Amino acid sequence: MKIAIIGATGYGGAELIRILNMHPEVSIHSIHSSSQQDKPIQKSYPHLESIVEQNLKGIDPEKIASDVELVFTATPSGISSKLVPKLMNKGLKVIDLSGDYRLKDTSVYTKWYKKEAGDEYWLQEAVYGLTEWIEEDIAEKKLIANPGCYPTAVLLGLAPLVKNNLIDPSSIIIDAKSGVTGAGRNASTITHYPEMNDNLKIYKVNEHQHTPEIEQVLSGWNAAVSPITFSTHLTPMTRGLMATMYANVTKEINIEQLVALYQDSYQDAFFVRVKEQGIFPSTKEVYGSNFCDISLDYDHRTNRVMVVSVIDNLMKGAAGQAVQNMNKMLGIDEKTGLHFVPVYP
Repeated sequence: MKIAIIGATGYGGAELIRILNMHPEVSIHSIHSSSQQDKPIQKSYPHLESIVEQNLKGIDPEKIASDVELVFTATPSGISSKLVPKLMNKGLKVIDLSGDYRLKDTSVYTKWYKKEAGDEYWLQEAVYGLTEWIEEDIAEKKLIANPGCYPTAVLLGLAPLVKNNLIDPSSIIIDAKSGVTGAGRNASTITHYPEMNDNLKIYKVNEHQHTPEIEQVLSGWNAAVSPITFSTHLTPMTRGLMATMYANVTKEINIEQLVALYQDSYQDAFFVRVKEQGIFPSTKEVYGSNFCDISLDYDHRTNRVMVVSVIDNLMKGAAGQAVQNMNKMLGIDEKTGLHFVPVYP
């Protein structure tokens, strides 16, 4: 299958090139950028020298539709909302990494993203692509809304507890930390090296745009879920994300039962690795891979469960999960093109 990548000069787009270049079932027919049109991708990413022998193209939906069957849109939010309908109306399959099609309520999107929401029809058609918890056959679906990096780690970590009514939904607290690539490639004061090096910053306090995304999915699993407490921090590392979740349990339980629940919930999920009791993951253990590593503990003194979830924010949090979703759309093994070992150390 021939595919195209729109937004190839962002970190997510570059990761898609890295993964799909070795994918046995698809070929990268074209890569697109509105800002770097006609320039070699190597000008943006020298590490792709001799890997991608084509220049970046402009974004012409009709031309793209005549050449390929599936498109990844790795654009900033607010762009895909206008671009995707043009691609969909040409009969293409689209996997959108931007965030424009994750939230079903247009007013919620406008409030949190401060931008005009996407087309109502395609918003309702889009399948939220948290791969391990997609409850429908997506082989015939046309549009996948790839989850954000924070929601991926958080939702994979909380799903077994929320879906089994084991925690008080009003007690959920999420403390999350991400590498700087999560902020994108364009430099800003908050990501400038002298500001970020040897530093740890909390940001977007009580206003991070991934908050309603997390709440939307959690409430879909359990109608009793109320607004959550979600804090985000930037750490002085390139990639990696750790989410630590806390919640009060609703009935007496022990750690052995909790670990068994998670192991059972993810027994068929290759990319989710549940750690043994007492073993906690670090971001380095999933670096450059599509794995999500999860550990949990239970504090009898406070009646509170703690879940630790780590991912590579550019892989399972973006491009890796997008390819995993593509594999499921195409009806092939979800591990195809993704079955590689994390980079360590």
